[in-house]
Order: sequence, then structure tokens, then C-alpha cells
Amino acid sequence: MTTDKTPKKTPTKKKKSSPEGSTAKSTAAKKKPKTGTGQSSRKTKAQSNTKAKSSRWRRLARVMGKISLVLLVVTCSYGIYLDQVIATKFEGHKWHLPAQVFSRSMSLYPGAAVSHHQMMAELKMLGYRKVVNPRQVGEFSASSRKIELWRRPFLHPQGDQVEQRVLISFDAQGVNKVQRVSDLRELAVFHLEPVLLDRMIAGSDEDRLFVKTEAMPKSIVEALILVEDRSFFRHHGVNPLAILRAAFVNINAGRTVQGGSTLTQQLAKNFFLSSERSLVRKIREALMALIIDFRYDKDEILEAYLNEVYMGQNKARGVHGMGLASQFYFGRPIAELTLAQQAFLVAVIKGPSYYNPWRYPERAQARRDLVLKLLLEADKISVAQYQAAAESPLGLRDGKRSVHKKLPAFFEVVKHELMRRYGQALLNQSGVKVYTTLDPMAQEAAEKAAISTLNQLDKPGKTLQIGMVVTDKYSGGIAAMVGDRIPSYKGYNRAVEIRRPIGSLVKPFVYSTALSGFSTKQGDSYSLASPLADQPITLSNGQGKTWSPQNVDKQFRGQVPLLTAFKDSLNVPTVNLGMEIGTENVANMLSQSGWREDVSQFPSMLLGAINGSPLMIAQAYQTIADEGRYRRLTSVTAVLDSNNQLIDAAKPTASQAIPREVNYLTKYAMTQVVKTGTAKRLGREFAHETLAGKTGTSNDSRDSWFAGFDERNVAAIWVGRDDNGKTSLYGSSGAMAVYRAFLRERPPISLRMSPPQGVVQGYFDPQTGEAKQKGCGDTMALPALSDSYHPAENCGKPKSWWQNLLGD
Repeated sequence: MTTDKTPKKTPTKKKKSSPEGSTAKSTAAKKKPKTGTGQSSRKTKAQSNTKAKSSRWRRLARVMGKISLVLLVVTCSYGIYLDQVIATKFEGHKWHLPAQVFSRSMSLYPGAAVSHHQMMAELKMLGYRKVVNPRQVGEFSASSRKIELWRRPFLHPQGDQVEQRVLISFDAQGVNKVQRVSDLRELAVFHLEPVLLDRMIAGSDEDRLFVKTEAMPKSIVEALILVEDRSFFRHHGVNPLAILRAAFVNINAGRTVQGGSTLTQQLAKNFFLSSERSLVRKIREALMALIIDFRYDKDEILEAYLNEVYMGQNKARGVHGMGLASQFYFGRPIAELTLAQQAFLVAVIKGPSYYNPWRYPERAQARRDLVLKLLLEADKISVAQYQAAAESPLGLRDGKRSVHKKLPAFFEVVKHELMRRYGQALLNQSGVKVYTTLDPMAQEAAEKAAISTLNQLDKPGKTLQIGMVVTDKYSGGIAAMVGDRIPSYKGYNRAVEIRRPIGSLVKPFVYSTALSGFSTKQGDSYSLASPLADQPITLSNGQGKTWSPQNVDKQFRGQVPLLTAFKDSLNVPTVNLGMEIGTENVANMLSQSGWREDVSQFPSMLLGAINGSPLMIAQAYQTIADEGRYRRLTSVTAVLDSNNQLIDAAKPTASQAIPREVNYLTKYAMTQVVKTGTAKRLGREFAHETLAGKTGTSNDSRDSWFAGFDERNVAAIWVGRDDNGKTSLYGSSGAMAVYRAFLRERPPISLRMSPPQGVVQGYFDPQTGEAKQKGCGDTMALPALSDSYHPAENCGKPKSWWQNLLGD
């Protein structure tokens, strides 16, 4: 039996559904999957968009973060760089201060050759105020013989000079005594402050005179804060509120009428930036102001601003700082300015050109009065002070006179001496102070004399030129120099650079040589009375050429006393004398007296066939004026560095070039030139003064020379033409006319002719030159060397029996 084990399948029953139900289910089935898929899709997309946006923001944030980090690094690096730039400027020399060049400091002491007239002129030039009774620094009073002065404090090469009140008395010889007013104690020496002649600017057109904050008048500082930056002591270099306020005002006005920069920002711009108007420059300015304010205290920032601020234009030079502005506008130190003048300095900062007081005085005064009003409203000044200041004039210096001296000829000599004694780099140092020998009053007199005289002497087609040097007999310094008929012209300096025949100016050295111990043909020593041959002479140069010198008048006198030959400038006796004593000896005397160029020892040199300049002549004649003592002429007395320390340099030495007693005879002879000789026109004009001089003329009147001196100054003058043409002028009609005009401007001080030891009063026979005793017939009285003055006893006659008996 077979068993079938395969399981049987149970049939599945199908559920029946209505058509509606089936459809509904079917629809539901269809809708359900569809609805679920759409929502999911939108959600996914939204999530995707959100993620994308988030990713972009994260990327942007990362980029911005990196950029910010880079900017921060760059800003910090740039800030560090600016900080170093600022530190270098502030902690080193903030400015290259030009070398200040001063005149000589007038020295007053008993016996000083300074007249009452010269002292008055000096005080006027220095800006001292004449009052009835001096009550403060910078004032003086004067009578006919006395001057009471309250001197300013100043820096002197020998040390700081404090303010001092003194009484100066004068007599006919100059200064009699100087007394301190407080106790009437007599002072051995008293100095007046030197004049600031100019500032030698190297590599910049900016000019300034540094003044410390404590030396600034209080009203200037207060007015500056009120006008320019009221919150200066509260802000940190930048004032955002001021910037917004200025922007609002400017927008309303439609133009720039107000600035928002602080003093610190202005300083940053002036020190480090250009005047370009741009956002980048303003940002840099603000950043630097913040650094400056962080690093330095307000007083230091204020001091820098007060010395940096632009205050005006002096031709090609920009005037910077309050100190120089005070001199530029008022010609006075800032400490002596009135309240009104101080207010003006603050007022002009807003626009030095717009408020130029010489061009727009009403505009400048209105701005000044506004500053005064602000001071009044801030209770910085009283109503009385305000009224007095507002009613006062501007008080400006004479705008036609330059604030600095135009001295091209003298400054050229100064620069050469500085290079020779101190080195070429000296003037490139900041803050150097150079003290010179220039006498401003002598310079002014020389310039006026040169201009007026040459205008009178000029002839059509014959333009004359001039070279002139004036020295100070006592200091051995150059007191004045003119190198052109237009003294301010910077060019060829005829006082130093010309080389023209000096004519008879050589003669004092011929005669000094003879008087120095040489013997006459008779074996006697030369004296002022020694007879000289005035007869025709012909000399040969050894090469077949001859020379026959002539006197100017073409006359021969046979024989003349040495003094007559000298004072009348006779050529023939001079040549005869020179040939006897030797041209080599004359050349040596000239060299010992300071002549530093070769002298050809031909006979013609005895009449001045030697080329020289006014400076060379001044050097030689300075030796005669200074009792025969040679000292190299200088233009610089001292130099101080930026710390006011004296810079060492070699100083000129002195030597006795001409024996003192011989030199006295030469000076005496030169006074006779002025009294009765070739310069007698000068003697007549200044009849009450003892002056010394010598005229000189080259061949064909091409060169007119004069050299002379009083007790204070030596002058050497050349007048001629640049083309070496004839001038038709003698020394007495050309160069001496300039000297006469110079003495009219600067009244002379009479020479003190005190005979030195070794000189006695002698008496001589006018025909033979024989020494005689006083009263022995017809004699002429002349100074003589005691060693060679041996008059015969009893007038050269045998003694009578009673004279022998009495021993007379």
C-alpha cells in the first residue's frame, strides 16, 4: 500500500470589497506615498539650503577672520613702524636747527673806544626801548653823558650773561666807567648781547629759532589752547567730537570753515606728512597723533608744536615757530612782546598769508582782537588788559628792512674760516652758534658810504666798483666788508678776490723799514727829518730796460725831509730811499706785517707795483694801527655746539712785526698825511679828531686806494672798474671820498697818540735834518727814537767860560 505524504494545499479566501471602498483605498494608497515623498523633499532642500548658507557664512567668517588678522598684523606692524619713526624724531633732534650767526658782542669797560653816539645807535639797533626810567629788561634812559640800561640776559661764549641794570658814563675818549645800579659797584667789563645776523640754512628752506616752553609767555600758551584745541589736555591725540562738529558745520556751510584736527594731529601732519587732502592721509595723521599722545607728555607735545608751527614766509624761507616769528614780525625776543603782540602770533596761525599784517593790517588786527576776546572770556586777562591791548597798534617792525642781514661778502669769509679752523662739516651740524667779529653799525655805515659815494662819482659809460674792509683795531677782527657797489649782491667779492696794483699804500712800509735801524749815506740813523734826494733817477732792470720814476706833479725839489716825502707821497725820494735800504728789506717788512703773497723785488715795487686786495691792505694796516703787532685778521671768535659747549679750535698768534717805537713814528707820519698831506681834505672835514691815513693811485688812475684808521677802526678801500679802465680818480678823490662818507655815518674817535718808551720829543734842522736842542735856532719839532737822537750840546757852539765854570 502506497502512502502519499505530500501535504495538501489549503485554498486562501479573497476578501470582497465594494467598488467605492476599493477606489478609496486605492486613492488613499496612491496619495499616501505621494504625500510623504514631497514633504521629505522640501525638508531636505530647506535643510540643504540652510546648511549651504551656514557653510558660506562660516567660510566668509573664516575669510574675514583671516583678513582681520592680516589687517591687525599689518596695522600693528605699521603702528610699530610709525612708532619708531616718531620716536626717532622726538627723541633725537626734532629739527635741523640752522647755524645761528651772531655779530660781535660790544664790550664796555673804562677806556673803551665807544662813544655815546655809537652806544645809542647800538641800543636802537638791538631794539631797546628808550624810556624816562628803565623798569624792565630791554629799556634804557639817556642823558648827554650817561646811559642807564637794563640789559637782557643772553648766551655769551664766555658763559651765560644774566639780566643786569647798569649806568654807563662817557667822556671825550669814550667809556669812562660802568657801574651796577644796585650798589654802584664799578665793573671791569660789561657785554651787550650780540645781534643775530642770520641763520645759515643747510639743505632746507625752513628757518626757526628754538624756544623752550618755559621761556614762552604764558598768554601765548593759553591763547593757543583756547583758539586751536580747547580739549588738548583731555583728549588722547584725536578728538572725535570735534571732528563730527567740524563736519556738521562744514556740511551746513557748503565749504570748509572749521577744522577738527587737534594740536597733536597738526603736529603729526607738520612733522611727518604732506599737505595732501585725502582719507588715507587723515587716517595716518590720526594714528600718528594717537601714538604721539601715548608716548609723550602734553608739555613736550606743546613745545614741539610751538617751535614747529608755520608762521609765515620770509621771501624764500619759511618761518617756523613762535621764537622766530617774534623776530620776524616785531624784531624783538619773544619774552619782550606785549600782550597784543603775543595775541597776534596766535592769531596768525590760522592763515599767515591771509592775515599778513603788512598787506592786510585791518584783517590781521581784527583776528588779533578776536584772540584777545577769547582770553577775556576765559578770565585769562582782565578787562583793563583787554582794552589796552585791543586799542594798541600791531607794533610791527619796519617791513622794508630785512629781518636777517644780507652780508654775502662777509659770510663768504666766515664760511672759509670755519672750514679752515673747524672742518667742512661744521655747518651741517644742528644748533651750532657762530660768533663773529662783524660790527653791525660799522657794516651799515660802510654800505651807506659805498652806495652814496659811487652814485656821486659815476660817469656815463664808466661804472665804478668797490671793495672795502673795516677792521676792529682792538680785537683784530673784520668789522665790516663790502664786495660790490650793491652790498647785498652775492657774486664777485672785490674785497677779497681782486688783485690790483696798490700804489702808494706800500710807502708806510718803505719808511718803516728805513726807520728801523738803517743808516743814511752819512752813517746816521734815519729820522723823520732825514733829508732825501728828490732828483731825477734812472734805474736799469739788467735786461736793457730802464725806469725813471716821476713825482705826480712832474717836479723835482732837490732835497726834502723824510716826513715831507711821506705826507706828500713823493715818488722820487721814496725810490731813492728804498734803493738805499734795499727792496728785499722792504719786502720782508711787508711780509712780517701780514702780506701773505709773493712780492717781486723790482724797484717799481717801492711805488706799489704789487697786486693786492682790500683785505690784504687791511691786514697790513691793522698791524700799523695795533702798535706794530701782527695778528691774523679773523671773522670768527667762537663756535658753540648744540649743547652750548665751546668747540676748540686753533687761535691766531701775535708777533711784533714792526718795533713799537718805529711804528709810532710811522703812525705819526700818517697823521700828518691827514693834516697837511695828500689827505688834507679829510683833515679839514674832521679837524677836531686825530686820524691817520694814506692815499694810493695806480698808473693812469686805474685804481683809487685809501687806507686809514681812527682809535677804533681800520679801513681799506679800493675804487675802480672791473674792466681795468681809467677812472680819472686819485686816491684822495675816489677811495678817500668813501672813507669820508663812512666817518660821517660813524663819527670817528680821535687817535690816542701816546709815545711809547723809546720815543722822545726831538728838534731838527729843517734843511740838514741834524738833531738839535730845543730853542737852537730854526728847528722843527718831531718825535724821534731816543737811541738815535743825540743833539749837539750848546746848539753846536763852543761853551763860554762862564758855562764851563758853572758846568752848564
